[in-house]
Amino acid sequence: MKWLILAFIAIPTTELALLIYSGKVLGLFPTIAIILLTGVGGAYFAKKQGMKVWKEFQYRLAAMETPGNALIDGVCIFFGGILLLMPGFLTDICGLLLLFKGPRNLIRPFIHRWIYKKMKNGRIMMM
Repeated sequence: MKWLILAFIAIPTTELALLIYSGKVLGLFPTIAIILLTGVGGAYFAKKQGMKVWKEFQYRLAAMETPGNALIDGVCIFFGGILLLMPGFLTDICGLLLLFKGPRNLIRPFIHRWIYKKMKNGRIMMM
C-alpha cells in the first residue's frame, strides 16, 4: 500500500517535470503534438493488439485449453492502453512496452510468480 501512495506522488511529479523540460527544449506545440500523437496512436495500437489477444483467448477456450497467457496479455494490453492515454512520457514508454509481445514475455514470469504467491496465501481462489 505504501508503494501505491508513493506512486501517486512520484509518477505525476516526474511526468510534470519531464513535460516542463520538453516544453523548454522542444517548445510548447511539439510537446503537445507528441502527447496527442502517443495518445491517439497508442489507443489505435492497443485496440489492434487487444483484438488479436481476444481472438487468441477465444481460440484457446474453443480448444479447451487454459487461456492463462492470453489472459495475462489482455490485462497487460489494457493497462498499456490506459498508460498511453495518460499524458506524459514515462507512462507512454511503459504503455508502449506493455503493448509489444517481447516486453510482455519478459514480465510474464513475474506475473506468474505474483499470482502463484497470491494463490498460495489464499488471497486468490480458483473455483
